[in-house]
Amino acid sequence: MRVIIESSPEDVARRSARYIVDQIASKARYTSSPFVLGLPTGSTPLDTYRELIRLHRAGEVSFANVVTFNMDEYVGLPAGHEASYRRTFMQRNFFDHVDIRPENINIPDGNAADLEHECADYERRIAEAGGIDLFMGGVGEDGHIAFNEPFSSLGSRTRVKTLTPDTRQANSRFFDGDADKVPHTAITVGVGTVLSAKRVMILATGLRKARAVRHAIEGGYNHQWTVSALQTHPCGIIVCDDDAAQELRVGTYRYFKAVEADNAGLR
Repeated sequence: MRVIIESSPEDVARRSARYIVDQIASKARYTSSPFVLGLPTGSTPLDTYRELIRLHRAGEVSFANVVTFNMDEYVGLPAGHEASYRRTFMQRNFFDHVDIRPENINIPDGNAADLEHECADYERRIAEAGGIDLFMGGVGEDGHIAFNEPFSSLGSRTRVKTLTPDTRQANSRFFDGDADKVPHTAITVGVGTVLSAKRVMILATGLRKARAVRHAIEGGYNHQWTVSALQTHPCGIIVCDDDAAQELRVGTYRYFKAVEADNAGLR
């Protein structure tokens, strides 16, 4: 596992966005096949999306040959709901500002008539796209990735999950601060789905993520902290800021800072 510790959320955004741009360019040098990118929602990746938009406008990256798969979507939200990842969040914060083709955007349909079939079909579409080249994700305060709540199977695939009260409370900021308005279930890619990607990059910023970062890096591999599954990935990366690294042992912090000191880019 690589751990990149930056000074601020803005630096995390610049580092993670540059890595995505470099990976897209790297694949384009040897194949015309699309770059397949896994994407998260929530607050943490917003700065990264803004930086990707800036780099696109500067002519440093095109998303015309990029296929995306989002991590999750709430079940049962009306079409056009402000908190819908499928219809609102991703369009407003990223897709509407870059040159991605609409047919290359994949987000689970939380209003599908047959949710089990939708989940299986999502896995099929990922496989047909050639697998995910890079999955970017965030991490919850309780260590969940996507909506794989504590004690989720570390081999799980896309499925419907019940959200914990803590997750619903944390996400209530997108529902007028009212946890009762947050859906109780969501479609989410599984931990196994994420780990099947060729590369995985998890972002964490702020003191509230410090405990999750500690368990991800220094804790054991276990399903209570689903982010700990990243320890088994051959190309797993955590990019965090100093606040999110606050609970790491001094030796661990110094080790990763020293290892990455001369590494200007995530390669």
